[in-house]
Amino acid sequence: MQVFFVQIKSALGKAYNVANRIADAEIASEIYSTAGDYDLLVKFYVEDEVDIGHFINEKVQTLEDIVDTYTIITFKAF
Repeated sequence: MQVFFVQIKSALGKAYNVANRIADAEIASEIYSTAGDYDLLVKFYVEDEVDIGHFINEKVQTLEDIVDTYTIITFKAF
C-alpha cells in the first residue's frame, strides 16, 4: 500500500462541504481540518499499482469546491 497526504484548499466557506464530499466518496482514511494556507489535511491509502497523480487528478481534484491541492508523498512510518 502507498500512503500519502493531500492538503486541500476549499472555496471560501466550503471546507465542511468538501470534507463531507470526501467522506461520502469513501476514498480517504482520515480527514482533518487545519489552520493556515489549506483547510483540510487528508490521508489516503492506495494499492501499490495505483498512480497517485491520476488518483488525485481523477478522484480528489474533481470534487466540487476544491480550489487547490498540495500532495505530500510519504516513504516510511516510524
